[in-house]
Amino acid sequence: MADQLIIFDTTLRDGEQSPGASMTREEKIRIAKQLEKMRVDVIEAGFPAASPGDFEAVKAVATTIRESTVCGLARAQFADIDRAGEAIKPAERGRIHTFIATSAIHMEKKLRMSPDQVLEQAVAAVKRARTFTDDVEFSAEDAGRSDPDFLCRVFEAVINAGARTLNVPDTVGYTMPHQFSALIHDLRTRIPNSDKAIFSVHCHNDLGLAVANSLAAVLAGARQVECTINGLGERAGNAALEEIVMAVRTRKDVFPVETRIDTTQIVPASRLVSGITGFPVQPNKAVVGANAFAHESGIHQDGVLKNRETYEIMRAEDVGWNANRLVLGKLSGRNAFRNRLTELGIELGSEAQVNSAFQRFKELADRKHEIFDEDLHALISDESMSPDTELYSLIALRAHSETGEEPQARITMRVGSLEQVQESSGSGPVDAAFKAIEKIAPSGTELQLYSVNAITSGTESQGEVTVRLSLGDRVVNGLGADTDIVVASAKAYLNALNKLHHGAAKLNPQA
Repeated sequence: MADQLIIFDTTLRDGEQSPGASMTREEKIRIAKQLEKMRVDVIEAGFPAASPGDFEAVKAVATTIRESTVCGLARAQFADIDRAGEAIKPAERGRIHTFIATSAIHMEKKLRMSPDQVLEQAVAAVKRARTFTDDVEFSAEDAGRSDPDFLCRVFEAVINAGARTLNVPDTVGYTMPHQFSALIHDLRTRIPNSDKAIFSVHCHNDLGLAVANSLAAVLAGARQVECTINGLGERAGNAALEEIVMAVRTRKDVFPVETRIDTTQIVPASRLVSGITGFPVQPNKAVVGANAFAHESGIHQDGVLKNRETYEIMRAEDVGWNANRLVLGKLSGRNAFRNRLTELGIELGSEAQVNSAFQRFKELADRKHEIFDEDLHALISDESMSPDTELYSLIALRAHSETGEEPQARITMRVGSLEQVQESSGSGPVDAAFKAIEKIAPSGTELQLYSVNAITSGTESQGEVTVRLSLGDRVVNGLGADTDIVVASAKAYLNALNKLHHGAAKLNPQA
């Protein structure tokens, strides 16, 4: 019998620490529901002590999710742990994940604590967490650069204090796979009570080795892997969930473990996270990239036509690539629209949002004859702000661009209950539109990213625009979709301004 490999998804916490990837509570709930549908074992929903918004988001996920364990992160401090305990209280199954750094450089330079003080605080934190839940995970931050003897002391003590899961993070992506494998083996062998806890790993991708290190750890006895959809995460990102899961599934001859993951939900999850965060998936990304199952070479094409196993080690259908199908058209009614959203795991919070989204769907269907699932995801992302609380909204946009002439844009938008109109010129129609918006709603922000992606194929495809704005230390993404790229761009800009206004932007949770 193969052991179960626990999949611990931290897209909503560590993934959100990517600059510009912060999510609203509603967006976190949408992603959490997709993770639950994918049968992820543990969903780390956020860092409750980081901000009131993060606390509310974790609590909302804990209230919504029933099948997966919902986890809140906390530093090894009582205030953090108490906040996490309160946030996960509504969960069917709740976990507190507490951490403290154990490497010499972190203890000396960051914590300014002695090893004995760190050990004492780690034990106290685990005991405090156990007053809220029996499911406590302890993480030794920067374990990859920590002294193994000290790690053994700490882990032995926190197991005795009640930790069920021990996480060994390669926090800065420094360790090589053979070193990380040896570390896991060493810890499991040397710690007297190691059989009373599950060993977990959390690997970063600074040297491109996050997945390799995670899999090496599994071979050495780790039975939980912490990962994110699309490998999202701060700096170079985390181990990619889809790569871990498919490696274990494809190479059963190597890995003596299996997961509970419904792999057909991988691509839908990838697209949802990409759309919400504004981080596009590179075409040659393993498993979920657009070219992951494409064959350009004539030799490859000939081999696949004769027997797909000549060049494909897994089936595209097994990871959800068959989901791109026609679902609705211009004659579809409200019930068909709502039912398809339910099938996609999308729930709108209010009747006003349903009405607004359905109206936008009908408008889109008049311009685009074939409506795909990806179009619906984009449309709902476009509706992420409640009509009741949206400060800025687009009413009309006229843009003019002609060779040899300076582009012009005229925008009509609503600010609160007032309708305002402005015109501006720019280096292009998008630039002119943004400048016109700024005349009406001067924000003082800096445009850090402007990105356009086609949602589906063909010239009728909607364009999905991501705008990343920064204001001081705050960074936020705005998303807009339309068959007209200039209109999509204006929507994305206004979406970002709305998020800034409502406080969706925030500091990195570890700042």
